[in-house]
Amino acid sequence: MKVLVVFGTRPEAVKMAPIVKALKKDEDNFISKICVTAQHRDMLDQVLRIFDIEPDYDLNIFENGQTLTQITCRALTGLEEVIEDFKPEIILVQGDTTTVFAGALAAFYHQVKIGHVEAGLRSGNLYSPYPEEANRMMTGVLTDFHFAPTETSKKNLIREGYDENKIFITGNTSIDALRWVIDDNYKFEEEIINSIDFENKRVILLTAHRRENIGKPMENIFSALKDIAEENQDVEVIYPMHLNPKVREIAHRIFGNLENVHLIEPLDYLPFTNLMNKCYLVVTDSGGVQE
Repeated sequence: MKVLVVFGTRPEAVKMAPIVKALKKDEDNFISKICVTAQHRDMLDQVLRIFDIEPDYDLNIFENGQTLTQITCRALTGLEEVIEDFKPEIILVQGDTTTVFAGALAAFYHQVKIGHVEAGLRSGNLYSPYPEEANRMMTGVLTDFHFAPTETSKKNLIREGYDENKIFITGNTSIDALRWVIDDNYKFEEEIINSIDFENKRVILLTAHRRENIGKPMENIFSALKDIAEENQDVEVIYPMHLNPKVREIAHRIFGNLENVHLIEPLDYLPFTNLMNKCYLVVTDSGGVQE
């Protein structure tokens, strides 16, 4: 069977990596190729290097300030050429990004079967998370095989009327990826992290980036953590700041020069997951980190 694996962001790459490896190991049954849209360029490339994945097609659609419409159009146009060249029998997409929806739509337009990894996640609010909730719901309509991570996800799909015989509970592939990269003796390049006494301090890892949280919700989150840090000297907060200037402004304004709050640059997947492994608590608005 000819399988085209499509992804475009770092979280997608992490969760697709175990599937890519499994397909490559079973070449008697699968001819697989990888297409990256590069919806997120730098962060995607980090993961490709870590898992030693070489894309067969790279659409390289990323542009600063790109809109959702532009991402969708560029991905659809690029995928059309890839599908016509490779002629896959099934296209695998993962999650709920704009790349996922574009991949499913491109497959549908070419009457190619669609497998949706991490199917069935629902918030119940079409605009939260935005645009992810709509992306995964629209992808579900087009999907032939739903690979649900949990029983709850399967129930969501059944409730929406999908054929139970085409829903498969697979677990979450991010756990497979974590097992490859976690190292209890991992050495960090960041001196700030190495200087922290993880044995005797309660270390809180913070991540915050979602567009719907920018503004008052994020200010409330940061203010609460500021209060915790000020009132508890055995607490250390580490925040690998998102590159969004609005997020950074809020972080610097609220956390100021607190000695036990460390604002650092974004971390690659490898150091981030190993830092997460050492921390007392994680505060995040990231679905992938929660998993």
